[in-house]
Amino acid sequence: MKDEEVWMRDEIQSPCVKICVIHPAEHICTGCFRTIQEISGWARMSHEERAALMTDLPDRASRLKARRGGRAARLKRG
Repeated sequence: MKDEEVWMRDEIQSPCVKICVIHPAEHICTGCFRTIQEISGWARMSHEERAALMTDLPDRASRLKARRGGRAARLKRG
């Protein structure tokens, strides 16, 4: 079977980036910016619900304050 013959689903893929940490104040995942309810309900969402959520996610990133320490800070210090 050729690659172009493989059936592909016409679905919006999950935004999960495998960094699953829920921010304590904002109650959203610091990796994908979804709430716990959105993460657990992803499989049951319609195409339209997924599309609306994907449109909203970039705006949520600004709600998380940048960390002061950690690996990124150490790398900046050199």
